[in-house]
Amino acid sequence: MTRPQRKGVEDARNQLPALLAEAQKGRTTIITRHGRSIAAIVPIEGMSGGQTQKTLMGLAGTGKGMWGRDSAKTLRRLRDEWSR
Repeated sequence: MTRPQRKGVEDARNQLPALLAEAQKGRTTIITRHGRSIAAIVPIEGMSGGQTQKTLMGLAGTGKGMWGRDSAKTLRRLRDEWSR
């Protein structure tokens, strides 16, 4: 197994078509920002054992009750956390 190549965000943005071609050939690329790993471009076979992505339709539902009894209040509280 070859070691993943590392690319900074700007290089990855400029070289995306080539990086996708490399992924198609089985090569993984780690994307870094300021020297820290933040994302990866990986061959799809490496993600799911050779299977393609599964549908999300089985997870579909109403979402009723997901945010509590007062969804507006819950969302305001969550937004307040970000504005502090």
